[in-house]
This record gives sequence, structure tokens and C-alpha cells, in this order.
Amino acid sequence: MRRSINKEALVVSGNPTSRVSEAYRLLRTKIHFSPKDAAHQVIMVTSTRSSEGKTTTVSNLAVTYAMEGRKVLLIDADMRKPALHDIYSLSNRHGLSTVLAGDVLVQQAVQETGINHLSMLTAGPVPANPAELMDSAAMRDMLVQLRQEYDVILIDTPPVLAVSDGVITSALCDGVIMVVAAGKVKRSHLRAAKEQLDHVKANMLGLVLNRSSRDQQAFAADHYGMQAQ
Repeated sequence: MRRSINKEALVVSGNPTSRVSEAYRLLRTKIHFSPKDAAHQVIMVTSTRSSEGKTTTVSNLAVTYAMEGRKVLLIDADMRKPALHDIYSLSNRHGLSTVLAGDVLVQQAVQETGINHLSMLTAGPVPANPAELMDSAAMRDMLVQLRQEYDVILIDTPPVLAVSDGVITSALCDGVIMVVAAGKVKRSHLRAAKEQLDHVKANMLGLVLNRSSRDQQAFAADHYGMQAQ
């Protein structure tokens, strides 16, 4: 049975022929053909600060991969302010936090989204120690297991400059995409975020320029090498 997803947030599902949906598909294509390293199976999507659109971006990107017929897992690793379960109208009783704490197996916590080929591991109840959970052997072992089960794994994390969770997670991923709200982020903050990711040798794939003057959901080019519309 198809769940009541948030069609306003999931434009790729609600309006697949729109210009915005095409932009998300273009982003998927550019990740696929990114010249940095080989295949990007595990991709982290983050931002420098809150309310830049990272959760909307990772949600729609996941749908574009699923529409290709790939087996996709979307993980909400923002255990401080989880939001993905609301977009897909899923329970958050169990999720990443309870899996990493050893309360449930990951197979028990993963849920179907109602979109073909797309599953989700919600964040779960807010834990007292999210950074420690992300930097645990349980997290590393879980990703090793999930790599064997899914074609693409997309991870939503807290903003890089807010807490250390995103920086920790980036070291476990094949690539990182930074979502930036046009006209809202200082260059110094963006530079600081990149320096933190560089410190752990994260593979920066590029930026998504969100809410630009050209288009409310435009994707822009930048010096990280991801060309966009």
C-alpha cells in the first residue's frame, strides 16, 4: 500500500516532469559521472547550517535513484533533529539510534517508503550521545553490511558546522555533497566546513546551490567540480 508522502517536499515523485525534478535527475547523473574516484555507492548529503534544504535534496535524490530501478536505502543520520520520517510518513520508534545502541537489528528497523526500490532507516529516538554512536564500530559494521544489500545508500546528516556528526560520517562515505542556500551562507563558513571535511579526507563531490535567484531549486557549478544547471 502506498504511503501518504509529502508531495510538496518530494517533487520528483509528485511532479516527475517538472523542471525541478529534471534538475534532481541531472544531479544524479553528474554524481554518476563525477571524475573523482570510482563508483559512489554511499553518499552523504549535508550543509553548513540548518534550513538550507539538505533533507529535501537527499529525499528527492533518493527517489531519482530508485526510479532507475536501483535498490536504494535512505538513512536519516540527523539524530538530533530527524525529519525524513515525516516526509515519508514513517514511524520513528526504531531507527539508526536503536540499531547502533544494539536494541534492534538493522533489518528490523529498515522500512519501505511506498516508492518502489526505496527503503529507509529513520533516525530513531533522539539519543544522548549521537556523535559517539556515529563514531562507533557498530556504525562502521552496519555500513559494511548494508553495502552488500543496496546499490545506493544516501545519508542525511546534521550541518557540518553545528556538530561533529557529519564530519565523522563523511569519513565512512564514498562522497559528500554540500547543500548551500544561495545568499544565506558566508564564504568563511563554507570554507570552514570544507576544511573540516578535508581534515578527515572526505571526498567532496560538489555543491548544490539551493534557492538561487535564477531558480528556486537551481543546482550550481562551483570549484569542487560538480557542474549544474
